[in-house]
Amino acid sequence: MTDMSSSTIGIGGSTSAAELAKLKDMTDGVVGISQDEFAARVEKAQQLMLEQGLAAIYINAGTNLYYFTGTRWYASERMVGAIIPASGDVEYIAPAFELDTLKGFMVIDGKVNTWQEDESPYQLFGQVLNNMGIDSGKVGIDESAAFFIFDGVRQAAPSLEYVNAKSVTAACRMIKSATELSLLQRAKEMTLEVHKAAARILCVGISVSEVEDFINEAHKAVGIPAGSHFCIVLFGEDSAYPHGVKSPKVLELNDTVLIDTGCQLHGYNSDITRTYVFGTPSDRQRQLWQLEKDAQIAAFEAAKVGATCASVDKAARDVLEAAGFGPGYKVPGLPHRTGHGIGLDIHEWPYLVLNDLTPLAPGMCFSNEPMLCVPGEFGVRHEDHFYMTDTGPVWFTQPADSIDNPFGY
Repeated sequence: MTDMSSSTIGIGGSTSAAELAKLKDMTDGVVGISQDEFAARVEKAQQLMLEQGLAAIYINAGTNLYYFTGTRWYASERMVGAIIPASGDVEYIAPAFELDTLKGFMVIDGKVNTWQEDESPYQLFGQVLNNMGIDSGKVGIDESAAFFIFDGVRQAAPSLEYVNAKSVTAACRMIKSATELSLLQRAKEMTLEVHKAAARILCVGISVSEVEDFINEAHKAVGIPAGSHFCIVLFGEDSAYPHGVKSPKVLELNDTVLIDTGCQLHGYNSDITRTYVFGTPSDRQRQLWQLEKDAQIAAFEAAKVGATCASVDKAARDVLEAAGFGPGYKVPGLPHRTGHGIGLDIHEWPYLVLNDLTPLAPGMCFSNEPMLCVPGEFGVRHEDHFYMTDTGPVWFTQPADSIDNPFGY
């Protein structure tokens, strides 16, 4: 990468301001999930429930509630959620004082069953099911629901058999629609532009917090609301630790630079990592950078329809082990899974890891990031995402070009 150590850098400085000025809002023409698509998700869930012998599922405040009903609500100590019966209409459970607010967020309409602060929402849960004609059989509980919710409902309605609703929720969410793929594509394109801008503001002595602040402003410049992004910035040896260190160092000439950042567009996530060298790469940096890319490409090429998630992880790991790293998840080497599913959650099912035997199917989306960690030296992570089609994987964003020109300038 070009040595930009003579630049004047910093949030509010001329160079960073100039880079922000180059970024344009990229949300024009973006369309979110329609009411018809939310309704179709409920119908698919009901079809799966009938196939699996489930009478109903409970979906808790959070991602699952939004996915199926369009209702944005954060999980808290109060039970807020919805019951989707195998047949019939969706009904909600919420505190009485939240009734009007909840209705304002609902996309899929349904009866809201309310409880007062001195009443039990779990007893209400049982009553709602009883009113639906469900007083026995299997009921799925949202896999992300807190234990206190599960514990409360099983005590209040002990005649029911409670199972994990993941067999329904994950089965629906892991296969993305055309609209979901479009949102994921645009979010990743936005973050890649932010990456390019961030690389151009680097200078000797710049701090991690300065780069993080710039990335925050850059995401806003491309149209992402404040608070809807994340970033990890690591320099030098710190880059060997996948999720950072307690006291990050400032940038020095010839440091490895690892930046992992992403955003949410209508709730759908991007998550892209770029690794390069600020200055002149050493032979060792070049060798490991290319090895990491070879592992990433091997994973991509192994992602065939019907192949297991585990086989993709193994393909990347085999490349690194052949070069003397590992074995398995040991360091120096690849200590974590090769990739994760992505959608409304930045990490969701299925996972590219050795114990996940889920067959790859069209519509699944994954990160591809077989990070090479060498404690005491540096780390290299190339992270791009792909989605499965009938004929195999397709990149959302193309992998890094080279260590000298990672963005293909």
